[in-house]
Amino acid sequence: MEKVLILDYGSQYTQLIARRIRELNVYSEIQPFNYDFKKIADFKPSAIILSGGPASVLTPGAPGLDLRLLELKVPVLGICYGLQLLAHLLGGKVTPSSKREYGRAEFKVQGESLLFQGMKPNSIAWMSHGDSLEKVPQGFDCIGVSDNTPFCAVEDRDRKIYGVQFHPEVVHTEEGTQILQNFLFKIAQLKPEWNMAAFLQTEKERIRQVVGKGKVICGLSGGVDSGVAALIIHEAIGDQLECIFVDNGLLRKNEALQVQETFRNHYKIKLHFVDASERFLNRLKGVSDPEQKRKIIGNEFIAVFEDMAKKIDGAQFLAQGTLYPDVIESVSFKGPSATIKSHHNVGGLPEKMGLKLLEPLRELFKDEVRILGEEMGMSRLLTHRQPFPGPGLAIRILGEVNAEALRMLREADDILISEIKAADWYYQVWQSFAVLLPVKTVGVMGDERTYENVLAIRAVKSLDGMTADWVALPHDLLGRISNRIINEVKGINRVVYDISSKPPATIEWE
Repeated sequence: MEKVLILDYGSQYTQLIARRIRELNVYSEIQPFNYDFKKIADFKPSAIILSGGPASVLTPGAPGLDLRLLELKVPVLGICYGLQLLAHLLGGKVTPSSKREYGRAEFKVQGESLLFQGMKPNSIAWMSHGDSLEKVPQGFDCIGVSDNTPFCAVEDRDRKIYGVQFHPEVVHTEEGTQILQNFLFKIAQLKPEWNMAAFLQTEKERIRQVVGKGKVICGLSGGVDSGVAALIIHEAIGDQLECIFVDNGLLRKNEALQVQETFRNHYKIKLHFVDASERFLNRLKGVSDPEQKRKIIGNEFIAVFEDMAKKIDGAQFLAQGTLYPDVIESVSFKGPSATIKSHHNVGGLPEKMGLKLLEPLRELFKDEVRILGEEMGMSRLLTHRQPFPGPGLAIRILGEVNAEALRMLREADDILISEIKAADWYYQVWQSFAVLLPVKTVGVMGDERTYENVLAIRAVKSLDGMTADWVALPHDLLGRISNRIINEVKGINRVVYDISSKPPATIEWE
């Protein structure tokens, strides 16, 4: 399989580079800038991309590059810092800019280059740099300029080394996709062969080889990641997989029944159901602080899961729905001294229980996981399910979590989601949910005074959950939701709509 290696210099856009390349059906992988050269050679990349980054090549100790990479004789594309680093190391001259260029700028193609074939002569590109290239290295030609950057794009055609001062991976760069296509298919001459059908067959075979005759246990939540992970493992090894589903009492209405129906009855996966709702609610009694809620729920889940896992004889592997962004975040790209963040979904359980990790989705982004699920025949309702937090409804009840609060929120949430689906809005938003507030207000029902709870509705649009904007749901839809909740859910007499964006607010209230 042809592969693109991306060396990360700390850019906030590095993951975008990988995603854009995969969207073009070419496999890409991110590694830190100081990744061992032997490992790079063993990886056998078909092309290499150097990302942008916040450093200056003029600063002592700035992230560098092992020039033996150029001896691999594969095409290289430097983006922003990557361009400056190549030029600096190959004999060019980089200097601090008199005017920093940030944001949109007009980019003008000069001459003819395969990198810009099929592009408009002038287009908008996204800039983010404080230094500029003042003199190109020997063998390089200028192939593009902007108003403030005389060497905005360069190439050494003979050695297939290219550099751009802007970010082709971001949507703000008008011709960004065309540039990446040209680099992959015209310069590196790669074939668009990376797709989920091919990944599915390869990964199932890998799982069989790794697991052999061993047994795998998997914590199943019913969410997209754990569901797809469980299904691909089950397709590979059948009943050697046993899943554990923990009902913590904080799930949505009928969710525990739906998960069992889907995975045990429909997909015929061995599923152990643990009703630990009373145990969780007892531990949460009197707790209002959101962080304390999260810690209690997380610790209790690990304890319940471990208790159940010990009852499954012969387990050798623990399967997790770890995704590629989790893997990327667990690797230090800022140098060997930086703190490494663990990405394990259940903390130190694998080591504690003497199990080996099995992570079939660790090479995939979220959108690829959804496509993989569809490839295996999963319904859109499962593959495109809106995100649901690990602590469940506990962080959508502001204040203490108790049975009465859970009843009100479950009923209200069920009405909200059913109306959102009926109005064909469910797949148009990133997340839609209800929050029970620790506030009571006066109302009137049947000529009688009421003093009951307030419910907030939240609906946001987002690409990745990092930023989000509130969604302007139609007024008639909001009216129906409010009317039904107030009339059908005992204990709620007022509904409000949250019109906050992230930042400054967060998506969840707690």
